[in-house]
Amino acid sequence: MIERDAARHHVISLLSRYRVVAILGARQVGKTTLAKQIADEWSKGPTTRFDLEDPADLARLEEPSLLLRGLDGLVVMDEIQRRPDLFPLLRVLADRPRPATRFLLLGSASPELLRQSSETLAGRIQFFPLSGFNLSEVGTVRAEQLWIRGGFPRSFLARSDRQSAEWRRGFVSTFLERDIPQLGIRVPAATLRRFWAMLAHAHGQIWNASEFARSFGVGESTVRRYLDLLAATFVVRQLPPWHENLGKRQVKSPKIYFTDSGLLHTLLQVETRESLLSHPRLGASWEGFALQAAIAHLGARPEECFFWATHGGAELDLLVVRGKRRLGFEFKRTDAPRMTPSIRSALSDLHLDVLYVVHAGEHSFSLGERVRAVPIGRLLDEIRRL
Repeated sequence: MIERDAARHHVISLLSRYRVVAILGARQVGKTTLAKQIADEWSKGPTTRFDLEDPADLARLEEPSLLLRGLDGLVVMDEIQRRPDLFPLLRVLADRPRPATRFLLLGSASPELLRQSSETLAGRIQFFPLSGFNLSEVGTVRAEQLWIRGGFPRSFLARSDRQSAEWRRGFVSTFLERDIPQLGIRVPAATLRRFWAMLAHAHGQIWNASEFARSFGVGESTVRRYLDLLAATFVVRQLPPWHENLGKRQVKSPKIYFTDSGLLHTLLQVETRESLLSHPRLGASWEGFALQAAIAHLGARPEECFFWATHGGAELDLLVVRGKRRLGFEFKRTDAPRMTPSIRSALSDLHLDVLYVVHAGEHSFSLGERVRAVPIGRLLDEIRRL
């Protein structure tokens, strides 16, 4: 068991301040385990759990108003996207003058897919995104294992790389053939698998809707819908571009990243360390892994994260805008990073407070004023000094 102390403490803090909290993340990412740990630690009354994929629990909720009104303490509702009709009732319960009850909702779809929850529970609900294991949870000594296998608990903790790869193949099939249809989305599994596999080869690149549309023989709106679906179910990240009035032509399409490096390797048909090290997408895979690590270490919200690029060639892999602070990150799978014209341009044009060049070596050192070269294993320590 790998303890997820930071996530647990964060959710408990949210529950102390909000009447409804939703943990959102991909299937099998550890939401249920985290909720059980929170329930075990809950000291403000009893806990009650409902699994909305369990026929017995669904039967208990046949008359939800009668049942839920009488509950105190913490009520956990797993796979809440299966019963969106409960959201209006939760609003009523959350608005009681002195409610003793807190509701912890677990969902496998984003607030966009659960729009009804956002609208019905506006001002009453807080969302907590949960991804797979990150570097601070597993330790830097297992960084390479985390990169190769990804952060899904069953994949990362498998007894061998072969068993890990086998689990991920099964996850992909189940996700496409069962989970997506359960969300009410009617896209053939074979079509979405083909799109997802093609997207793996565009990992870390700027989204080109016309290229994908030509490959599929469909309109750009159709492939855009496929991309939005994978993003809404937490398996793909669309990193938006940052725009500023700089007198330069800037890129306006998002960059595409797999949120889990293990799933990326599965869709690339890469199952071993040796095959990954000889794969043409090696650098993109590592850079995406490092980007996810930086975002996790910072606890950065989606609305704080961007990339920046100009048509003249200047670019920055990750820009985090937090209040008045601007933090820049470049990710290079090398042990000898150096200053480049692109870094200088990003530093001056974006008015960065600091720019980190995250690399695969062992030592931290200065590359210039406000520019630090940092090994991925020491990134968390550097961020803590901010």
